[in-house]
Amino acid sequence: MALTSELGKQIKLKEVEGTLLQLATVDNWSQIQSFEAKPDDLLICTYPKAGTTWIQEIVDMIEQNGDVEKCQRAIIQQRHPFIEWARPPQPSARNAKDCMVSYYHFQRMNHKLPDPGTWEEYFETFINGKVVWGSWFDHVKGWWEMKDRYQILFLFYEDIKRDPKHEIQKVMKFMGKNLDETVLDKIVQETSFEKMKENPMTNRSTVSKSIMDQSISPFMRKGTVGDWKNHFTVAQNERFDEIYRKKMEGTSINFCMEL
Repeated sequence: MALTSELGKQIKLKEVEGTLLQLATVDNWSQIQSFEAKPDDLLICTYPKAGTTWIQEIVDMIEQNGDVEKCQRAIIQQRHPFIEWARPPQPSARNAKDCMVSYYHFQRMNHKLPDPGTWEEYFETFINGKVVWGSWFDHVKGWWEMKDRYQILFLFYEDIKRDPKHEIQKVMKFMGKNLDETVLDKIVQETSFEKMKENPMTNRSTVSKSIMDQSISPFMRKGTVGDWKNHFTVAQNERFDEIYRKKMEGTSINFCMEL
């Protein structure tokens, strides 16, 4: 499958077990599938635009005991390599409506991904799971169903937004770390959206404009809960709610749609 980007280039994608992936990922699929985690490995598993960079920085700040200088040693994608880009999980999930909006703007500015088209077109693409890295519904349900069978800490983007200190304490405990209150407060401050948006180690400002054009949309755009209300029409919202009920039937997971 080849989709045209805003630059007029053909973005080639392939399906693996029903999920659309970039060719570089598909070419390394056997290596990815054979990956074996060590007992002390920590895997961060998020759907695109569900707080990936945020939880990466939180984990690194905890690991470095709140040492800001150490967390400036390299850009975030080098400190936390993506297994699907190269070679006990900690999933993070965000409500589907905000995730769709954020992913839409991310595809607009990311020239390595297909052009999302209009918002109306992208709405259809997303609800049908035809985006790169697959269906939000399948991703979230899959990890939610596994969370009690393995050593998994399941986090919600909205909970971190509502009470970052409490959620960071959860991550710290999961990692087996015991940091004092002063360090914890420092981590909360340094991993705020405002701080990370200005931090060149996390905001992707070092990435070439030919890859990520932040004049179209910033990599770190709003970081809010409920921005979907500025994009969804009444008809789209009603249709999405009906699709959501059908696809998420039988699961106990609940998402906060606004704060």
